[in-house]
Amino acid sequence: MSNYKIISVGGSIIIPKTGFDINFLKKFRALILARVKKGEKFILVIGGGATCRNYQQTLSKITKISNTELDWLGIYSTWFNAEFVKLMFGKLAYQEVIKNPTNKLITNKPIIIAGGWKPGCSTDKDAVLLAQNFGAEELINLSNIDYVYDQDPQKFKNAKKIEKISWQDFRKNIVGFNWVPGKNVPFDPIASVLAEKLKLKVSILQGTNLVEVKKVLEGKEFKGTIVYES
Repeated sequence: MSNYKIISVGGSIIIPKTGFDINFLKKFRALILARVKKGEKFILVIGGGATCRNYQQTLSKITKISNTELDWLGIYSTWFNAEFVKLMFGKLAYQEVIKNPTNKLITNKPIIIAGGWKPGCSTDKDAVLLAQNFGAEELINLSNIDYVYDQDPQKFKNAKKIEKISWQDFRKNIVGFNWVPGKNVPFDPIASVLAEKLKLKVSILQGTNLVEVKKVLEGKEFKGTIVYES
């Protein structure tokens, strides 16, 4: 069992399309620091979010670009976002942003910050690899949705929220099996394959709702979706 809690933080939680929410970031920082004071340790894997997609979509309109190049552009944006988060936590954070989630890491720092690694997936896959590397059995995914739905709730008024779902059904009915750069799904389909193989439990919830984030950190019932190995 890992000493570290692995949290995949969507880039749009850190910097939404509307710009930084300083009040939220202060509260998020305070929540993590309060848990650290109680002896908990965290690996925060930071995504590219809207910043990443904005770069990718703009570049695609200007010139013909390969998916690999678009993924690398996304990875660079995660590194920048991750550097920002690392500096938010100061000396409590490991001195470097982790760019290879498979490397063995020995540190007494209670907070480790990671970004993207390789093309062909999102930082969700890197979070799963870190869970594997550190022996964690579960992963928390802070997203910009409160639940996983059976269809897009912004397009379909009758979309139903899902509180628990198996990896098999999640992959078949929700995220599919293929990755394209900037794909906006509750959890990366490539990451889902590995998470299912590792029998990881993944909790997906609205990352800006810190009341619910605190509940999931405490192992309590929360508003969100649990994906599990059936």
